[in-house]
Amino acid sequence: MGSDAVMPLPLNVYEYESAARLALPRLIYEMAAGGAEDEVTLRENRAAFDRWRFLPCMWRGIAAPQLRTTVLGQEISLPILLGPVSTQRLLHPEGELASARAARRAGTIFTLGACASTSIEDLAPEVGSWWFQLYLFPDRAIARDLVQRATAAGASAIVVTIDSPVLGRHEANLRNGFTALPQDIRFANIDPAALAVHDPRQSWKDLEWLADCTSLPIVLKGILDPHDARLAFSLGAKAIVVSNHGGRQLDSAVASLDALPAIVEAVADRGEILIDSGFRRGADILKALALGARAVLLGRAFLWGLAAGGEEGVFQVLELLRAEIVRSLLLSGRADVAEVDRSLVVPAGLPSLGSSTAHN
Repeated sequence: MGSDAVMPLPLNVYEYESAARLALPRLIYEMAAGGAEDEVTLRENRAAFDRWRFLPCMWRGIAAPQLRTTVLGQEISLPILLGPVSTQRLLHPEGELASARAARRAGTIFTLGACASTSIEDLAPEVGSWWFQLYLFPDRAIARDLVQRATAAGASAIVVTIDSPVLGRHEANLRNGFTALPQDIRFANIDPAALAVHDPRQSWKDLEWLADCTSLPIVLKGILDPHDARLAFSLGAKAIVVSNHGGRQLDSAVASLDALPAIVEAVADRGEILIDSGFRRGADILKALALGARAVLLGRAFLWGLAAGGEEGVFQVLELLRAEIVRSLLLSGRADVAEVDRSLVVPAGLPSLGSSTAHN
């Protein structure tokens, strides 16, 4: 389990990962850090950020850049949300409660996973704005019950993960013999005896079924194809998450950041576009905003803070990223995240150095 032992404060997310690796049993760290099969997509998620460079504007007279934005009408203090991650008590005894408290302190949205190790009802009093993540279980009654419980407890959106008709093959888990949860960790919202998370029969028809179950906005997570993005919005989704599940599902899938520009072009202003997978720096987040994302969902980045320092570790990860975004905005000549657009970035190696709208 993670530890709250005193340690020198890490300077960035990578140093938090190093601290988490020391704090966790090897099989737990490798479970969280690993990807599917040969981990091609896991590596490409990071490599994608190197394919873009900033084109800064100077002497803008900016003293205090503004990071506030809205997602589905909810104001957040920075363009970062905490994405859904299951069984967080594997990494720290307080698990999702610690992460949710940190999100509340930072002024952003926490997403509780269906396979969380904290119940919906235990989490709700501890969190500010929050979303609930759902898998479409083979027994749809389980999904309906979870949506109803989350709605009653105050969730403000339902995030449906659509990229998991089957589970990706995580060979590190098999190698380490990590095939079941420890006895002291459980799925707090689902009866394990009834649990079958992955349903290859799910389809776009299920979005209509889900819309009949809830009046909350529906966010579809796991979209890489522009055609799927168009379908999502045409069938009533209010937002999508461009995501390859952090490289944990289909190996050799396109990196999320590489998929983003075509999706933005395809759906224009039909709904809000979020993104996850591979984010470790404030500069990464600015690149995603420049390519058309409204905000970023963190996964492993905040988990490393959780493992290394519980609630305070998650909060410090968010504050490190906040400071990095502010610094990058100042250095690039942007006063507000709302000003960040395609003019901020050029392809690495083949820069197109045209006039920037940020000068106007």
